[in-house]
Amino acid sequence: MFLYCQCGLQPKAIVYSFEKIPSMLNHVVAYAPEEPVHDVVIEEINREAFGPGRFTRAAYRIREGGPHDRSLSFVALNGEHVIASIRLTPILIGPTPAMLLGPLAVRPAWKNQGIGAALMRTSMEAARLAGHDLVILVGDEPYYAPFGFRQISGHQIEMPAPVDPARFLACELKPRALYDVAGKVRHAHSGGI
Repeated sequence: MFLYCQCGLQPKAIVYSFEKIPSMLNHVVAYAPEEPVHDVVIEEINREAFGPGRFTRAAYRIREGGPHDRSLSFVALNGEHVIASIRLTPILIGPTPAMLLGPLAVRPAWKNQGIGAALMRTSMEAARLAGHDLVILVGDEPYYAPFGFRQISGHQIEMPAPVDPARFLACELKPRALYDVAGKVRHAHSGGI
């Protein structure tokens, strides 16, 4: 592969094999709404990121109750290859509508390049523009805090399985959206309260 750079007045060619291309080179990444054709690859990425234990987690149990919202779920693409994804799923907390964020997963070779953060910004802005007030997730606060997520403490919100309270986070897309929210968390299409 040839990469050309202009050094002074003399153009010089720098030759790299594909294996030796520096990781600092800017890779072309595009972000797009998730489509059904992406499902199989997204499942592979989630398997890589979370392993078989993902099926026992509280958030997964909620997602089993129905579909995620494709209009608020996005993929990162390198050419035609899906390299990361994020999903938002409609939920109810008691009678209160909200969204459940996750999974957010990036292929290992593409981590630490800002792709997850770009997907977060894209998905959260889409949720806000769609009129959603509240997004919850189970995750690491140091990662999610820059996007507005804080620990849910002092609230009567019950997940379908135990979660570490330090990892149970919410982002209010409208002021005081979490005020007086209480009840069991379930998929919005699962019925019952």
